[in-house]
Amino acid sequence: MGFGKVGSEVARRAKGLGMHVIAHDPYAPADRARAVGVELVSFDQAISTADFISLHMPLTPTTKKVFNDTTFSKMKKGARLINVARGGVIDEDALVRALDSGIVAQAALDVFAEEPPAKDSKLVQHENVTVTPHLGASTKEAQEGVAIEIAEAVIGALNGELSATAVNAPMVPAEILSELAPYVQLAEKLGRLAVQLVAGGSGIQTIKVSYITARGPDDLDTRLLRAMITKGIIEPISDMHINLVNADFTAKQKGLRISEERVSVNSSPENPIDSIQIQIPSVQSKFESTITEKGDISIEGKVKDGIPHLTRVGSFAVDVSLEGNIILCRQVDQPGMIGKVGIILADHNVNVNFMSVGRTSKKQKAIMAIGVDEEPEEDALRKIGQVPAVEEFVFLKL
Repeated sequence: MGFGKVGSEVARRAKGLGMHVIAHDPYAPADRARAVGVELVSFDQAISTADFISLHMPLTPTTKKVFNDTTFSKMKKGARLINVARGGVIDEDALVRALDSGIVAQAALDVFAEEPPAKDSKLVQHENVTVTPHLGASTKEAQEGVAIEIAEAVIGALNGELSATAVNAPMVPAEILSELAPYVQLAEKLGRLAVQLVAGGSGIQTIKVSYITARGPDDLDTRLLRAMITKGIIEPISDMHINLVNADFTAKQKGLRISEERVSVNSSPENPIDSIQIQIPSVQSKFESTITEKGDISIEGKVKDGIPHLTRVGSFAVDVSLEGNIILCRQVDQPGMIGKVGIILADHNVNVNFMSVGRTSKKQKAIMAIGVDEEPEEDALRKIGQVPAVEEFVFLKL
């Protein structure tokens, strides 16, 4: 009862013990509950079906003595009640009656309407009640722990790291955040690549994101990935600093609609995502080879050994690490092309960190994807474009 930070942490631990967890909180977003694998239900449904009821709600005029004789009468006989919220949410005399009648089999309390409770309190002395002092956050160890956690969170945020404790960003548990970290980088870089492929004067209105995965909808929380894709798309074309907090809001301001879909594949669910595909319809492209038969700009990438890779451009399969910057060349498939372009880059002191060639068939069309550490000078790019077999090329900055 109550699905804020503490309630959601309790839910995660209960799920780990194999319990089916439901929650009631009129203010909790459904996507947060789904991310933890919890079902949000009504107050009456929660109290009438739960075997264990854990309270994590604030004390307000609405919640004061919300657990009373009427409430206890609706509970499943033999339920266990845990209150670590505020003592005033329970009518203590009514709880004693519920314990005596067996409606509540046991209660565990560390908060009371009056603290400390009276020595002759029937609740404290009841044989089916376990009580602890309301001191959890006031111990020396707890205060030190909170101070360290705050300092680490601030340092991490200043270093540009993702945070599992931000209250105004997508809420993702720490272990899931760690698992998604390389895919977060992939999502942002794919967004940056996609928007740079759009030719000037083409207004982006719609973006479609596909997550190719073996996991079910309840095992994959994509809110963080969506925010990073949005950041990658908007930041290169905006004067604003885009982050996880304002990404969706800024997209709405710009009239940008982002749709998401999950594409199921029969592969190992060990990795959360096989690949991410971004499509931008109804625009012109700076690099025509990224256009699919449907007329959309389409790129796809995946994480390999913890590093984001670009794996598809339009209908061409490529494999280039998304580190540094990228040059895409479409050319006639023939011997010597890698060497010619490589020599031009070497002459201009541009280091190649990765190179991949994808082709439609032997001696036909091919795409060369080149990862470079530095941004080539205009003269180097001009010379690449002058190579007779090169039909088009584009430089993309990451």
